[in-house]
Amino acid sequence: MRALLQRVRSARVEVEGRAVGQCGAGLLVLVCAMQGDTEAQAEALAAKIHKLRIFRDAAGKMNLALKDTGGAALVVSQFTLAADTRNGNRPGFSTAAPPAEGERLYLHFAQCLRALGVMVETGRFGAEMEVHLVNDGPVTIWLDTEG
Repeated sequence: MRALLQRVRSARVEVEGRAVGQCGAGLLVLVCAMQGDTEAQAEALAAKIHKLRIFRDAAGKMNLALKDTGGAALVVSQFTLAADTRNGNRPGFSTAAPPAEGERLYLHFAQCLRALGVMVETGRFGAEMEVHLVNDGPVTIWLDTEG
């Protein structure tokens, strides 16, 4: 699985002009299931994100994790993280998991974060979404369960 994390002061996702998910301080997590991904990978990714020390401590150093700050997460499906841009000018997405499998793993990932005690809201899988955020830092981190 792939995830792009953005440390945020707030984030909101809208579908057809209506908010379907939002969070305050914490993380916006754009996530993509790849072909062959498993529930174990979704669980490992959630655990890694929960423990990743990318929040400031009292001294201003990135020393705290989401689990330490009590921050929330807005999890949004983002199949375009599977983009293959090695050939030509049009990205290919054939390495993304098929839609039904992608949705199942996306929802499992969000549930895993919840089980770790994180307040989680989500976007709507497969929908055309508008994502609004106030980036904090900015801090943007790429995670991939491959390699």
